[in-house]
Amino acid sequence: MQIPFRAIIVFHAVARAGSITRAAEELRVTPSAVSQQIQALELHLGTSLTLKVGRNIVLTEAGERYFQMIGREIEHIADVTQYVRGVRSAMTLTVRAAPSVASKWLLPRLHAFVDANPDIELRLDGTNETTDFGTENVDIQIRHGDGAWPGLFVEGLGKEAFLPLSAPSLHGAGSLTAAALPDHRLIHSVKSQVQWPRWFAEAGVEPGTRWRRVLFDRSHNAIDAAVAGMGIALESELLAWRELGDGRLVCPVADTPQISLTTQWIVCPHGHLRHRKTRAFLDWLRAERDRFAPSGILATV
Repeated sequence: MQIPFRAIIVFHAVARAGSITRAAEELRVTPSAVSQQIQALELHLGTSLTLKVGRNIVLTEAGERYFQMIGREIEHIADVTQYVRGVRSAMTLTVRAAPSVASKWLLPRLHAFVDANPDIELRLDGTNETTDFGTENVDIQIRHGDGAWPGLFVEGLGKEAFLPLSAPSLHGAGSLTAAALPDHRLIHSVKSQVQWPRWFAEAGVEPGTRWRRVLFDRSHNAIDAAVAGMGIALESELLAWRELGDGRLVCPVADTPQISLTTQWIVCPHGHLRHRKTRAFLDWLRAERDRFAPSGILATV
């Protein structure tokens, strides 16, 4: 019996995209042509491979098994075909990340991923907008929040320590007590999950009702303002690792409370983990996360 190679290719595209419409756009055919190929393959195999859920397509148990068995082979055939034609297979990977983690943590490391994956064309989208993976062409997101996004693959980027930060020219390391901070200008990151009232409560300090403060809605702005000597910021050591590492920022409080939590998360649909480009980026992120060494400032102040 003749093997329906065309229908297999179409099924692979649908399984990767999670949508008949997106698969049709990728293959440059009509959605009805895609549906006909899926039906022909299901008839050939004698089993259902897909189910329609809303506007998206999900795989049946047989479809998942079949996709796992053919997925890497088809990707390998595509890569080899491109090389035989004398060109590299270019894949676009779209990564969305909040501006602060994009500029302060991701961007300084990104050259290593680009160098190690020359066949992947990277597109970095710096925004706080929550991705609608069903309608937006985004492969993976580093999302700020509490990690509660049901139905998606979610993995923490790592624990972050939150501590007061200032330019050493303004306040030397360990030169202030927690009780002295209300007398100084404080920089607020209004979207941060750790705010000054929590820090003062942990430190056992009553800050009073009148503060000298400057407010920013982006952590990278708050960090840059602290470097410029504008005041004392309460920020994440993960985001300020370069400034702490090169001495542009120090922790001016000798008795700072230890507050740590995970606020940055790697997020994508489970189906995206089947894509080689997404797996490559996730593996790289995990390696960078594990390699990241906090400055140890909390252990020394």
